[in-house]
Amino acid sequence: MRYVDKTVIGLTIAFLVLLALNFVLAEWMRFIGLQSLARGAVALGLLVLWRSGLVSFGHALYFGFGAYTTVMLSLAGFTDAFVLVFAATVMSGLLAFVLGFLLRRYRAIFFALLNMAFSMILYGVVVKSEALGSTDGFGVHKPTFLGYAPEGEAVQTTLFLFALVFTYIITVATHIYLHTTLGSMSMAVRENEIRVEYLGYSAEKVIHLKYVFSGLVAGFGGGIMALAVGHVDPDSMANWTVSGEFVFITILSGTGSVAATYIGALVFELIRTYAFEYAPHIWQFILGGSLLAIIMFLPDGIWSLVKRVRKVEA
Repeated sequence: MRYVDKTVIGLTIAFLVLLALNFVLAEWMRFIGLQSLARGAVALGLLVLWRSGLVSFGHALYFGFGAYTTVMLSLAGFTDAFVLVFAATVMSGLLAFVLGFLLRRYRAIFFALLNMAFSMILYGVVVKSEALGSTDGFGVHKPTFLGYAPEGEAVQTTLFLFALVFTYIITVATHIYLHTTLGSMSMAVRENEIRVEYLGYSAEKVIHLKYVFSGLVAGFGGGIMALAVGHVDPDSMANWTVSGEFVFITILSGTGSVAATYIGALVFELIRTYAFEYAPHIWQFILGGSLLAIIMFLPDGIWSLVKRVRKVEA
């Protein structure tokens, strides 16, 4: 329980620091922060699945579904960020709930590729449908916040505050959940499903619950990203490469802590931003090389550095 308390305290300190920095950061830094929060939320859902021994190559399905829910409601005249992001989260969660009845039966590569297949179905539908913007996508109207309509740089400042508060709540709730009996079943399902069944629990139902959670947070991330970028299109929101980025972040982060996903997302955004700026012809090579280096020298992800420091201090 002490570990839980320390983690929550650490998350709270990070939240307060970012809250203060929000009002002094340059606009481009705040934008990278927003993207990191959005992608980190999706990676948080993948972390929950990963602890159960499951990998998804298709979570752009829920990320994109949340983003398109946001833009469609925006075009329909809804501008309140609370309504838009809540709808994106709920709709993605409902989609995950429905598909979960099928996907909870599969494991290993079958689970991973089935997710990818459903993701590409969404991508194909959006690309071929003019009503959904086809390859050009749609622009998102400026969000309001419970009647407050910021202008200029205040839009991004308010949006960052909004995303930060809800990301903090989701992350702390996830951490607490992972230390409950049901949350701890992740390891049991991964190691031996038969014993879980003998104990009276349904491994499929446990996986279904975790899958729905991963869909919810992916939809949340999609909603935040749509508002941050101000534009939604299939290549940046629903393509298989987007799913690959989420897996990249999860590997980069490691599964040791819920905070790791946001650190990994920030590192990913910084590497990609600077690689694209200073080496636009080989930026993908730099990203791939970075992932290879992490796998070789930090197989448990960036968070393993924290464990190493703790061992040295002990």
